[in-house]
Amino acid sequence: MSDDGDDTYGPIDASGPPGAGGPPYAECVLCRKPTEYPRSYRGITLCPVCEWQEAQRTACSG
Repeated sequence: MSDDGDDTYGPIDASGPPGAGGPPYAECVLCRKPTEYPRSYRGITLCPVCEWQEAQRTACSG
């Protein structure tokens, strides 16, 4: 890997989607309340409550 400043092939930040710095916030797909994600975020957006409930459902199904 060269040291020319090209970070194309480097570690990927998989910690989660970026948080919104401020409004406008995306709506939760389940309850329509504002989430912590920007409106421009692609994918399923859940508010903190629905996200926690979804994690509980998937953790106990097995």
